[in-house]
Amino acid sequence: MTFCIGIQVREGIIALADTRIVRGSEQVNKQKLAAFQHGNSALFTMTSGLRSVRDKTLVYVEESLRGGGETQDRLYQFANLFGQQLRRVKEEDGPSLSTTGHSFNLHAIIGGCLPADQRPQLFYVYPEGNWVECAIDSPYFMIGRTYYGKPILDRLLTFETPLRAALALAFLAFDATRASVTDVGYPIDVAVISTQCRLPVYQRLTQADLAETSDSWARGLKGILAQLPMSWADPLLDSASVDAAGCSGVVNPTNQDQTQF
Repeated sequence: MTFCIGIQVREGIIALADTRIVRGSEQVNKQKLAAFQHGNSALFTMTSGLRSVRDKTLVYVEESLRGGGETQDRLYQFANLFGQQLRRVKEEDGPSLSTTGHSFNLHAIIGGCLPADQRPQLFYVYPEGNWVECAIDSPYFMIGRTYYGKPILDRLLTFETPLRAALALAFLAFDATRASVTDVGYPIDVAVISTQCRLPVYQRLTQADLAETSDSWARGLKGILAQLPMSWADPLLDSASVDAAGCSGVVNPTNQDQTQF
């Protein structure tokens, strides 16, 4: 499986992708965040789904860019191109994949800042080739394993979140995911595009690189848990601590009728 997240805030864009691929009993690492150089600009793609579909689509996109044609000076135009080539691959390989029980399921996140863009942009491309743009009221996209990282993002991430904090939240969403599943893991690839710079900065990080951050987060959570106001739980815990000889059964402080089983 896969974990990829793209975050767009006022100060720029964060992209983070794991590299783990599990095939039966085998585990390998493959890059899921791909960099594109287009003229004097740069952008990236992240994908989730069949590796063969991803590789063929990227080859077709690169071939189309080298062949000239329509000028790509806005990122949405690149998203259109990616969608066109994805549909081309679906026409070519979709029928044969379906005969073996494989669904055509490539999802992609595209980010960057081309010459005519006013600021860095972020797009989500569906398997059908259509796309949506990241919005101020929902400033992130995730593909692959999306369930485990959502709570912290939905609680803490806004469009006004500083870029540094957005990077931390992207990592914490990944950390929550890899702690719960075995098919998402280190190393991770990270890209940062600041609104001022407009060009991506890439880095690959290992578990050792991020151990201090992960451990600090775990210790912080334990500390917060110990300090939570829990007066509402006292009646429950006091009743539960009564020894067996003195246990009086169910406590119903609201005097509501109890359902009998």
